[in-house]
Amino acid sequence: MAKKKSTTSDYVNGLYVKDGRLINDRPDGETGIAQASRLRQEMKKQYKIDSIADGIERAEMRKDMKAKFGFGF
Repeated sequence: MAKKKSTTSDYVNGLYVKDGRLINDRPDGETGIAQASRLRQEMKKQYKIDSIADGIERAEMRKDMKAKFGFGF
């Protein structure tokens, strides 16, 4: 009997056959609560980054205005 070569058609839902063994190539599972927690942490981190960037931008604008007009706000 001829040995069938593994192809991408054998790839089903992250599982495939390699050398006669079933290989699990699926990502690790994540519960809904863990996913919500991770997303919330990412949102909080992005908010901090945006706040710092906004502060830097405002400081640059004030510095430019002070240089142009010679007074501060």
